Amino acid sequence: MSNEQKVDCGRRRLVVTTAAVGGVGALTALVPFVSSMLPSERAKAAGAPVEVDIGKLEPGQMMTVEWRGKPVWIINRTKDMLDTLPKLDEAVSDPKSDKPQQPTYCQNETRSIKPEFLVAVGICTHLGCSPSSKFKHGGEEGMGADWLGGFLCPCHGSTFDLAGRVFKNKPAPDNLVVPPHMYLSDTRLIIGKDEKGA
Repeated sequence: MSNEQKVDCGRRRLVVTTAAVGGVGALTALVPFVSSMLPSERAKAAGAPVEVDIGKLEPGQMMTVEWRGKPVWIINRTKDMLDTLPKLDEAVSDPKSDKPQQPTYCQNETRSIKPEFLVAVGICTHLGCSPSSKFKHGGEEGMGADWLGGFLCPCHGSTFDLAGRVFKNKPAPDNLVVPPHMYLSDTRLIIGKDEKGA
């Protein structure tokens, strides 16, 4: 073997070793960069379905849970609350829920899977304020004498009935959004997921 061949072999080893070390270094530098682009556990949780125990939610009560950073109301409506809904068909702007503000399985008079439970995103469809519950009839809640219960957005005065339907001639253009949801049992539901996998 000549001296020239020995030098070429040494150079080849040096080039291969340098390339290998450089590749490992580049990969090591790339891992934190790529992992920083992946969603954090908090971000994953913000979009993940939320399981809720409604076993202790008494008739006439409302609870609020967070899903995707938004308040979601779950209301156990009494028979009296449900009886108000047909009386308001003429007063609300979308009585049959024709606009797609709810899954098709909630496109009914109660805007729900089970009539007694309303699941709705508690954000006004006007400018994103959070309405207040005004469940009592008439002047007890500081509303008009003909008030049958529902929600009032204090920012601009939009009102919604106990199915989340917006009243006519109010700033809010649409009914409250009903998120995808399904019942896992009589006392548990999941928000953000349904039979279709939404």
